[in-house]
Amino acid sequence: QLQLVESGGGLVQAGGSLTLSCVASNKINSMAWYRQAPGKQREFIAGITNDGDVDYVDSVKGRFTVARDNAKNTMYLQMNSLQPEDTAVYYCTWRGIYWGQGTQVTVSS
Repeated sequence: QLQLVESGGGLVQAGGSLTLSCVASNKINSMAWYRQAPGKQREFIAGITNDGDVDYVDSVKGRFTVARDNAKNTMYLQMNSLQPEDTAVYYCTWRGIYWGQGTQVTVSS
């Protein structure tokens, strides 16, 4: 069974940066980041294929960068220019079937 473990969340001031990591227990192809803010539905943030093709939701384009290290079975999310509206629990997933436990990102104004 696939296991995904996120890390790197925390509290940061507006305009700051964080880098999230997601380590998979097995080699997998496409991976994605989602987030869920309080009272809102979980939303897609960014995805990356095994070949490095990426996709982003419009609200994070130019601020967030998704990357992966296939040798380490790890996906990253570099988040810059963070804003209070980015506050959420961030999850990594494989095809929406397996999910990590999430990591909290809180951006203060």
